[in-house]
Amino acid sequence: MLATPSGGAAPTSDNKLNNGYLQSNALDELNATVVSPLLGQQPQQQPQQQQQQQQQQLPQQQQQQQQQQQQKLPTVVFLSPDGSGRNATGAASTAVASDWLLLKETQQRRRLFVLAIAFTVLGAAIGALAIYFASLHQQCQFYQRNELTDAAAAGRRGGAQGGDGGQDNICMTQECVRTAASLLSAMDLTADPCEDFFQFACGTWNKVHPIPEDRSSISTFEVLSDQQQLVLRGVLDEPIDERDNEATIKAKTFFKSCMDIPQIRKIGVGRLEQVLRALGGWPVIESEWQPPAELSVEQLMGVLRLNYSEAVLIELYVGADDKNSSVNILQMDQLQYALPSRDYYLKASSYNDRQAYHKYMTQIALLLGGNPATAAAELQEVVLFETQLVNVSLAEADRHDTSVIYRKMSLRELQTLVPQLNWTTYLQTALGDDIRLQEDEPLVTYGLTYLQEMGLILERTDRRVIHNYMLWRLVMSLVTHMIDDFQRERVEFRKILMGIQSERTRWSQCVEWTNKKLGVAVGALFIRDNFNQDSKEVALEMIHNIRAAFNELLAENHWMDDETRAVAKEKADSMNERIGYPEILTNVTELEQEYVNLTIVSDNFIDNVLSILHWESEKLLHLLRQPVDKEKWTTEPAVVNAFYNPNKNDIVFPAGILQPLFYSQHFPKSLNYGGIGVVIGHEITHGFDDKGRQFDKEGNMMQWWNNATIEAFRERTQCVIDQYSRYKINEVDMFMDGRMTQGENIADNGGLKQAFRAYKKWEKLHGREQQLPALNMTHDQLFFLNYAQIWCGSMRPQDALTKIRSSVHSPGFVRVLGPLSNSRDFARAYNCDIGSTMNPANKCSVW
Repeated sequence: MLATPSGGAAPTSDNKLNNGYLQSNALDELNATVVSPLLGQQPQQQPQQQQQQQQQQLPQQQQQQQQQQQQKLPTVVFLSPDGSGRNATGAASTAVASDWLLLKETQQRRRLFVLAIAFTVLGAAIGALAIYFASLHQQCQFYQRNELTDAAAAGRRGGAQGGDGGQDNICMTQECVRTAASLLSAMDLTADPCEDFFQFACGTWNKVHPIPEDRSSISTFEVLSDQQQLVLRGVLDEPIDERDNEATIKAKTFFKSCMDIPQIRKIGVGRLEQVLRALGGWPVIESEWQPPAELSVEQLMGVLRLNYSEAVLIELYVGADDKNSSVNILQMDQLQYALPSRDYYLKASSYNDRQAYHKYMTQIALLLGGNPATAAAELQEVVLFETQLVNVSLAEADRHDTSVIYRKMSLRELQTLVPQLNWTTYLQTALGDDIRLQEDEPLVTYGLTYLQEMGLILERTDRRVIHNYMLWRLVMSLVTHMIDDFQRERVEFRKILMGIQSERTRWSQCVEWTNKKLGVAVGALFIRDNFNQDSKEVALEMIHNIRAAFNELLAENHWMDDETRAVAKEKADSMNERIGYPEILTNVTELEQEYVNLTIVSDNFIDNVLSILHWESEKLLHLLRQPVDKEKWTTEPAVVNAFYNPNKNDIVFPAGILQPLFYSQHFPKSLNYGGIGVVIGHEITHGFDDKGRQFDKEGNMMQWWNNATIEAFRERTQCVIDQYSRYKINEVDMFMDGRMTQGENIADNGGLKQAFRAYKKWEKLHGREQQLPALNMTHDQLFFLNYAQIWCGSMRPQDALTKIRSSVHSPGFVRVLGPLSNSRDFARAYNCDIGSTMNPANKCSVW
C-alpha cells in the first residue's frame, strides 16, 4: 500500500493551491500570484476603460450572462486527468450538499467555453511574455541566492542548466505554465537541495498549508483526497436519473440518509438501545443486570461478528490460505486495539491518553442512561481487562515474518490448545446456519500464543467485566455515526488522542462512509465523467517499462544466486496489473448482483449502517466454501492509493490515483515517472520486500530463496532499518523504529530507482523534453522534485507519535530524505558533493 488511509487513529481542507484547483482564468491568476511576485511587481489591475470596451464588444446575450455570473459564488475548475475542466460553484467548506451545483447544460457549457477561449488567448499572450522574463529572473534567484563561488557550486549550477537547450527549448503552453506554477508554489528556493531536499521541495507548501482544526496532519496526499471527496460528493448528491441502477441508487440513498440530520435526531438513541437489549443488555447502564442464560460469551462473540462486523477478543475472517492461495480458509488473529497501538495501553507516557479513553467510555455510558457513580468504576475495570489482553499480544514490529506466526491446525486441535472457550459454538454462531463445521475443519491462526493467554485471562475475569467490554467495543463503533452529544464527546476524546480540535463536516464523513461501505457502486458513479480511459493505456505502458527496469536491476545485483534471481524474474513477469476499475462497474447485471442482499432505506441512517454491517460480514464469512476469485478487486476504485496483494501477486492502481500530482497526460514524462511511475515501482517492489519475498508467483507462502540469499537480503534490509531508525521526529523528540516501516521503506527506495531508470530509457528513445518555464531545471531534477512534492506536509505531535508507534509508513519528510539520500541518480542530478547530507558516502540498497 502506498499510504496509510486518512482518518481514525492514523493520519487522515479546503486548500486549493494544488493542480486540482485553480481559479478560473488560470493564466491571469498565474500572472498575479506567481509571475509578478517573481519579478518584484504588484499585480496590475485592468484599466476600467479597457474593461468597458471589451464589454461593448460582447454580444448582448453574453454580456447579460456575464453579469449574472458575477453575482454568483466564485467558480472553481477541477482539472481531471485529461486536463479538462468541470465547473462547480461552492461556498465555504461547511456548506451543505445542496449548495454543490454542477453546471451541465450543453448550451451553457458552450457559452462558457467561448468566453474561456477569449480570455485564454489574451492571457496566454500576456503570460508568455511574463513567464519568459520570469524565467530569466528565476535563474538568477535560484543560483545566486547563496552567492555560490566555489567549484562545487559551479558544478551544481551547470547541472541545473543541463544542456537542455536554453530559452529556445522552453515549453510555453498553458499546461506547462500551470505545472511550473504549481511546482514553484511549493518550493523554498532559499534551501540547499543537497542539505535538505524536503525543505527545498516543500518549504513554502508547508507554510501556506496549516493543519486544519479537524485534522491531525495535512499533506498533498490528503489534499488530493479532499479534492476526490468533493467530486464524490457531487456524484452522490445528484438526483437519481435514468442512468442509475439498483446499486448506484443504494449508494445515493445511503448518502442522503447520512445527510438527513433531522431524521437522525428524530430516531435518537432508540435503535442503539434496542440493539443492546437484544444482546443481553450493557451492564454498565443496567443496575439489575444478570448474565443472560441464553447467550454465552462464545455466542455473544459470534453474534457480534456476524450481525455487526465487530470482532471482539480475537480477529476472525475468511481469506485465502497463505500456503494454498486458491483455497479460502477460516483465519484468526489477535485482537484489534481500540487505541492506535499497544503502547497507548502500556507506556507511562500515554497516561493522559488512557485517562481520556476512560472518560470517553464513561461519558458515552452516561448519555445512554448510566449512573455516574458506578459507570466510571465499572469502565475502569474494562480498561484494565483490555490492557491485560493487549499486554499478551505480540507487538506489530515482531510480526513481520509471516512464516513464523502462521500456524495451521484443525478445529479439534485448537479446542485442545485453548480449552477455555467452546470454539465450535463461537465459530458456528459467527458463520450462521448455512455452513456446518466439523471437528477436522482446518483453520489458520497468526496469534496462537495470544489465544492461549487470552483463554487464561477470560478464565479469571468476572462475566460482567467481559460483557461490558464486548458491548463497549460495539458501542464505540456505532456512536461514530451518531451526532450532537455523542459527536461532542468524540471530539473531546480525539483532542487528547490526536490533537484534533473539531469534527469534520458532515458531508465529508458521509462521503467517506459511503465510499468505504459501497465502494463498487460509488466507483461506478465516479468513472462516468471523471476517468480518462487513455490514462489506463498510458499506465499499462509505464508498468511494462518499470517492470523491465526492475528486471534489469535484478540482473545486475550480485547478492542473489542465479537460481533465485531467475525465479524472482518469473514472479515479476507474472504480476497481474489492475488499473482504474474492475469491469463489474460497467456491467449493470453484475453490479446489481453485488448488492442484491443489501437493503437501504431513505429515512433511517442507523438502520442502514446496521444493515451494511451485517451484509458485509455475511458476505465475507460465506466465502468459506467458495474458491478464491483471484480476478476480484479488493479495493474501491475511487481512492487515492495503490496496493500489492501477495496472495494474488497483483498490483492495483485505482482510478483515484491517476491524477495530478501523480499523473496527467499534460505533464512532462519526467513528472509522470517521478509520480505514478515511482508508485508503480513501489508496488512491484512490495512483491520482494520483507513480507512479499515469502510468497511465490502464484501467491503461495514458501521459501523459494536459498539460505545464502536470505542472509544477504537480511544484511541489506538491516542497513535500511538502521538508517531509518536514525531519523528523529522533532514534533515528539523521538526516533523512528525502522523495523515497523521496513517494508514500505524498501518499496520506496526500489520504486524510485526503477522509475528513474525507466524514465531515462524513455528519454533515450524519444529525446529530451522541453523545459518548464521559470524553473531552469533539468528533467532529471524535475523527476525527483515531483516525487518529493507528493510527500509535502506536516503533522501534530499526537499524529507523529501515532506514526512512530503504529504506522507501517514513514512520515512524509522521511519518505523524501531516506530514498533520495540513497540515490546516486539524485546526487548526480543535483550535483551534490559526496559527504553532503543528501549524498552520504555510505548508502543502503536492497533492490
